[in-house]
Order: sequence, then structure tokens, then C-alpha cells
Amino acid sequence: MSTPSEPIRPKSSAFSRYFFVFLIGLVIGAICVVMLLRTLDARKTWQDRWHEAAMHVMNAQARTLEEKVAQNRCGATDILPNLQALRSLANDLEPAFPGLRDDERFVKHASALRASLDGAMSPPPMNCDAVGAVVKKIDETCKACHQEFR
Repeated sequence: MSTPSEPIRPKSSAFSRYFFVFLIGLVIGAICVVMLLRTLDARKTWQDRWHEAAMHVMNAQARTLEEKVAQNRCGATDILPNLQALRSLANDLEPAFPGLRDDERFVKHASALRASLDGAMSPPPMNCDAVGAVVKKIDETCKACHQEFR
């Protein structure tokens, strides 16, 4: 007499179980890394972010000037607010970079930027060609500093 046999099940592969556990480990690990990085970033103070913020705002002001040239909006009333903002930010370069405050090369570059902005504001450029030349000079001054200190 034959006994009823249990249904034949295919042998399950250990690979699929290990792979599934591995994927879960990767996801949990990625979440933990993101949480750790965000925690470390949250510990930064405004002094830690000042130099990055100053550079981003200066870049935004310079790009706005370029856009105004492209849009043919080069009157003194359009250009002066951006030049004044750049000049004001240029005053904060040394405090924003406390590690470079005493480096005479950095001070020289910051002074050159302030001088080029002062020259651009008195008298302010009155046509788009002059504004384009001012933007080019500002970009060259910034590039010289970035090549030396980046």
C-alpha cells in the first residue's frame, strides 16, 4: 500500500533569502548614513556657512548683471543695486574667511575686487557694453582669487 505523499515542493534557494536580507541592510544603511550626515550638517553655525553664502550671493549678483546685459536693461537704475550689493559683500570677504584673513595674497585679491567695484560705481556704466566690461572685470578678479585659493 502506498502512502499518500506530501506535495513535492521545489527546494528554496538560500541565495534569494540572503539577497533579500542584503538589500534590506543596504536600505537601512543608506538611511542611517543620511541621518548621520544631516545631523552633522545641523551642527554647523552661521559662521560655518558664511563663506559659502557670501560666494553664492556674489555669484547671483554677477549673473544678474549678465542677464541685464542680455536683456538690454543697462541703465544706471538697473545696474547700481547689483553693483552696490556686490560692493557690500566684498566688504565681508575677510571676516567670511577667517582662515585666510591674515593671508596677504587673499587680502590683495579682496582689495582688487573692491577697487574694481568702486571704479565701476563712480561713474556707473551707462550702456550695455560698459556693463559687460564691468562684469568681465569682476569675473576676472574673482577667477584670479579662486585659482589661487580653491
